Amino acid sequence: MTNETTAAAADKTETGASSADGEFSGLALWLLVGGTLTAVLLAVNQLFNLRIGGYAMLEGMYLYILAGIFLSLSFICFRAWGPKSTKVPWYDWLLAAVSLLASSFFVVTSNESLDGGWEYAAPDRAVWASVILYVLILEATRRAGGMVLFGIVLIFSLYPTVAEHVPDPLSGFTSPFLDVIPFFMISSEASFGIPMRAFGNLVIGFILFGAILQFTGGGKFFNDLAMAMVGQYRGGAAKVAIFASGFMGSMSGSVISNVLTTGAVSIPAMKKTGFDPRYAAATEACASTGGVLMPPIMGATAFVMASWLSRPYVEIMLAAAIPSLLYYFGLFAQIDAYSARRGLKGLDRAQLPRLLATLKSGWVYISVFALLIYLMVAFRWETTAPFYAVLLLLVVNQVMKSHRFTLDGFIRMIAKVGRTLAELTAVLLGVGMIVGAFQATGLTGPLATELIFLAGDSIAMLLLMGALTSFIFGMGMTVTACYIFLAVVLAPALVQAGLNELAVHLFILYWGMVSYITPPVALGAFAAASMAGASPMRAGIEAMKLGGVIYVAPFFFVLNPALIGEAGTFEVLRVLTEALIGIWFVAASIQGFVTFVGGFPNGVVGGIARGLLLMAGLLIAAPADGIMGFSHIAVSAAGFLVAAIPLAIAWRTGRSSGQDAAAQS
Repeated sequence: MTNETTAAAADKTETGASSADGEFSGLALWLLVGGTLTAVLLAVNQLFNLRIGGYAMLEGMYLYILAGIFLSLSFICFRAWGPKSTKVPWYDWLLAAVSLLASSFFVVTSNESLDGGWEYAAPDRAVWASVILYVLILEATRRAGGMVLFGIVLIFSLYPTVAEHVPDPLSGFTSPFLDVIPFFMISSEASFGIPMRAFGNLVIGFILFGAILQFTGGGKFFNDLAMAMVGQYRGGAAKVAIFASGFMGSMSGSVISNVLTTGAVSIPAMKKTGFDPRYAAATEACASTGGVLMPPIMGATAFVMASWLSRPYVEIMLAAAIPSLLYYFGLFAQIDAYSARRGLKGLDRAQLPRLLATLKSGWVYISVFALLIYLMVAFRWETTAPFYAVLLLLVVNQVMKSHRFTLDGFIRMIAKVGRTLAELTAVLLGVGMIVGAFQATGLTGPLATELIFLAGDSIAMLLLMGALTSFIFGMGMTVTACYIFLAVVLAPALVQAGLNELAVHLFILYWGMVSYITPPVALGAFAAASMAGASPMRAGIEAMKLGGVIYVAPFFFVLNPALIGEAGTFEVLRVLTEALIGIWFVAASIQGFVTFVGGFPNGVVGGIARGLLLMAGLLIAAPADGIMGFSHIAVSAAGFLVAAIPLAIAWRTGRSSGQDAAAQS
């Protein structure tokens, strides 16, 4: 199998069957562009409360219009059986038309539905319109999200019809099929509940901002900036990949698409400067995975989380900053240790862009980000801030000749945005039915109680169960779909156990991402391996080592919310400092080299020293009091004492190596 074929297969596994490459022409292209622009203008009217024509639209009507537009576009963008052609067959045109008609029914009757309580007592015409829309959503979810997600959504959508016959702890209230489906389509607690509200209020603006930033040269600027800053240092190509892939992943929200775009540049550069192919693939996979967890954008999932918790998005962004810092610091420390141990050099300075020249040519992109963050932090304009940033980008773009939009480029960009939004809509509408199933059966509370009962009094056992559940569901779902499912099923149990609610939701988000770098699935690592010419399984194992922080950091911040900023300033700084030191030791242990100190010898002594340093790092970074009855200060002090032994061995080994090298010269 060729590299390109393998990469394409990985992409399909993540996002479902789609058109060959997202490039359309003719009527399909114009409908995609026209529908997307209409939806964006509708969002601007709704979010800025412009009341064009003197009419204030109800939120339910607004969401039905968005669903109608993007559900119909999903049948134009995604083929029924595999990425065969961009040509839209006649039956997909029919499905697109029926999607518009079915959604239009609910748009027209939204006021009547609200007044009459149709979610519980729908008339016959609303029942059959709901059934039609239900079938269309299932098919769109299958195409955009893949068979695994489709199967899960289908099972849970039918679950309320047999809930009383299911054994505990999954037993619940049973309702007839023709009562359940209208509840899914009309209630604000199912398909048109939190997921679609987050989509309509937050996601559209940020997806548009990310796409325009890339198309106006922002992606190239930040890549050049990373090259200019760290490209000349040892392991510079890999360190550039961390910054570039992390930033691009934050905008796109897709691990696989990020690997296949930034990896095309970063992986060859890493191999050229001496990195083993499997290590280059692992670095790209880990950097792209972390991008979805990195502020300020964090893909679409963070906006769903903000709506779910009824908290401003800026609070989610700030809470995610420290865990993201820990993840990328661990990745950076490992790459530096790997490069030092193998004597790898940085890129040739003559081949790198100049820092001042790069800043001079692209400072405007930094100012756009500054505006975005300022509006979100100072004014809390989460819903409208990205549109102001987009407006500034478009104005600046027409001044900057190097990246000025052409009409063709603008059309292609809008088409790409439309395809992304159509995919998200199909997935969110489907996952919304999972939420609705738990609401319809009244199962959410009892299930949480049962999970706590199974775990006994052990918070650690409950967290381990949660981590395993998140990992398993993360293997078959997109990031956003996995998060929503776990927010319904798992999060209430963890919160009832006394854990911080925001930390719990970040915990399940992190563990839902683990499958992208963990065999046997490891989609991100496998896609990168195909580009690097490496063994997929060996790249996956290497990615597990490189991204090791992602496995332990969620336990750290869920046990001590100071690591997500939920404490006083002094406490946050203290815990963060200890976590950084602990992660530095863990990274050094994994790679066998301590930056600024030296490497470990081969053999038994080196193995013992690395094991001791790993234990010391975990003791220092562990933020919870009461480990085996000891205070946090005592545990940290023990960690530093244990670390003294392997650090002394590394220093002595490094000094001996330096003396040997001097003698040979």
